[in-house]
Amino acid sequence: MKTNQSVSSSSSNQASLANYVNRVLKLGLDVHYRQVTVAMQEDGGRIKAAGKMSHGVFWTWVDKKLKEGWQIYSCYEAGASGYWLHRQLVEQGVKNLVVAPKAMGQGGKKQKTDKRDGAELCDSLDRYLRGQEKALSVVAVPSVEEEQKRALIRYHRQIMADRGRYEGRGKGLLCAQGIEVHGRWWQGKAWQELKTEPRLADWMKEQLDGWRSKVLSAQEHQEGLRERIEALAPAILPKGVGAYSAAVLQYEMKGFGRFKNRRQVASYTGLCPGIHLSDGRGKEGSINRCGNGAVRWILVEMVWRLMFWQPQYPPVRRLAAGLVKGKRAKKRLVVQAARRLAIDLWRLATGQTTPEKLGLVMQCNPQSK
Repeated sequence: MKTNQSVSSSSSNQASLANYVNRVLKLGLDVHYRQVTVAMQEDGGRIKAAGKMSHGVFWTWVDKKLKEGWQIYSCYEAGASGYWLHRQLVEQGVKNLVVAPKAMGQGGKKQKTDKRDGAELCDSLDRYLRGQEKALSVVAVPSVEEEQKRALIRYHRQIMADRGRYEGRGKGLLCAQGIEVHGRWWQGKAWQELKTEPRLADWMKEQLDGWRSKVLSAQEHQEGLRERIEALAPAILPKGVGAYSAAVLQYEMKGFGRFKNRRQVASYTGLCPGIHLSDGRGKEGSINRCGNGAVRWILVEMVWRLMFWQPQYPPVRRLAAGLVKGKRAKKRLVVQAARRLAIDLWRLATGQTTPEKLGLVMQCNPQSK
């Protein structure tokens, strides 16, 4: 009798232990600079608010839940918060996803708060884990090294934008006084002529000197950064692609190796046409612009260069030969060529083809280490 009791007691303990271990907690995180608004769902139950917490309090709360035996799944939107939160959650033992931002609060009530956003993320995470893959669009998380190199590229582009603003401020100052300038007013012959302009008052000279010093400083900084970025590009590149463009493309796409097929590559470029189709009838619209804007910009720039350096490359052959005259038609062909170029570069990087099969001429990158 005692034996039967001990067996039943042991089995009940095992069942309770299994229930304890298999408890699942899902978290939707609305992340801000100083706080995290948490919505949670326990074992597939009702979604409820866990409250707003500072980051320190949130880590303590998560650690407590893990010690209680919860298996935690969480998600938050990519953006200004970056990936440090994801890495720390994973280090703690949480299965976290970084997802693409989407419009929330679009229902009939038109209400949007941090609490509602967290609940909507939690609901989407629940549906995603149940097999509805389109409930969330998961973002690839770069390694720490990849993130540092991408940050260097974006820093360089910010310096370029700053330099353009400084040039514009100086030109605007001159324009407001009716002084016409051609080209780069801040350097060479244009600057020497400007200094002898009789309408250039002393107060204007003071401000122009200030803007000019900022332009020159930004230009010097920009050139040094560009050399470092070009050194990140592969040693062998298609002629006309350019080391800088290749490095930007590689790190903005977070590496070609993460894509499984050509559809994923094309989708990330945002160069796919929008489709309006119903009852078997419809048409293709303009490009959907999903994915990464910098990738689109750099691919289109590459196509215009390939028209000059590699006119026999099949995607640009018609453009290079001048067979298309209309402005709209030419833009459509450039978009098609850019999408095809992204796929060809992916195939090259993953060893699926050779430059000869693609009709590309390769050359060495002199900046590569």
